[in-house]
Amino acid sequence: MSSKSKNKGKSWERDVCLFLSELYNQSFIRVPGSGAFIGGSNQFRKEILSEEQIKLSRGDIIPPQNYPYFLAECKNYAEFPFHSLVSNNSIALLDTWIEQVEHDVTDENDLWLLFIKITRKGQFVLFDMNLFDDDYFKGFLTSGVKYRNYWMCEMKWFFDCYKDRIEMKWRVK
Repeated sequence: MSSKSKNKGKSWERDVCLFLSELYNQSFIRVPGSGAFIGGSNQFRKEILSEEQIKLSRGDIIPPQNYPYFLAECKNYAEFPFHSLVSNNSIALLDTWIEQVEHDVTDENDLWLLFIKITRKGQFVLFDMNLFDDDYFKGFLTSGVKYRNYWMCEMKWFFDCYKDRIEMKWRVK
C-alpha cells in the first residue's frame, strides 16, 4: 500500500501532466515509478538502457516525442521556508530538489523545470536562469524571486508569459 506522501506526490505529477497536456494540446504522462527508476541509487540502470530509454525515464514526466529537451521534477510539500528566499539564506530542501533535477540532464540543450506545490500556498516553477541564453527571459522576469542562479515564480504566471518560448526550447533543434 502506498504512503500518503507518495500518493500526494503522484497526484501532483498527474496534475502537472494534465496542465501541460491541455496547455500544449499534446500528451504528457507520469514516468512509471517516477524518476527514481534511474535516479539516486538506481544509476546502474543507465548502463543497460538505450539513450531513448534513459530520456523516457528522466525526471517525473514523459514529454511528447517532439520535446526531447524537456525535463521536469515535481515536488508537493506541506511546508516551504519562503522567508529564507527573501533573506538569501541557503535552503537545503530546495538545493536537494535542484540537484536531483540537474542530475538527470543528459544534453546541453535540456531545459528543466522544477514544479513545486506547497499546500495552501500555491503552485510554483523554479528554473536555472542560465538556461535561458537570451535577454528575452532575463529582461522580463518581473514576478518571482531569485535564489542563487535560479528563478522561482508562480506557475500559471510563468506559462502565461513564456508558454511559446519554452516550447521552442524543448523542441527538436
